[in-house]
Amino acid sequence: PDGTKVTDRHCCYLEIVPNERLVWTDALLPGYRPPGEPFITAVISLQPDGKGTRYTATAIHRDEATRNNHEEMGFFDGWGTVADQLAQYVKTI
Repeated sequence: PDGTKVTDRHCCYLEIVPNERLVWTDALLPGYRPPGEPFITAVISLQPDGKGTRYTATAIHRDEATRNNHEEMGFFDGWGTVADQLAQYVKTI
């Protein structure tokens, strides 16, 4: 919201199953080096659901304090916005 750009974020993809599952983490940097403070492992799952697709996003944090920090940063609103944007995009293609 304040216009700050974050450009030094890195992640490592742990699992890619086309049209089904995407898992990534910031617990590994390029070259599989561990970072000083890993923050999240994320899982996106897509499953057929009637005429649509069930989208499930899961965030895994190292501890409750990190989870609480992520929530305070606007996690639910942010990921909800992304899900809404994805749904709108899919309707246009």
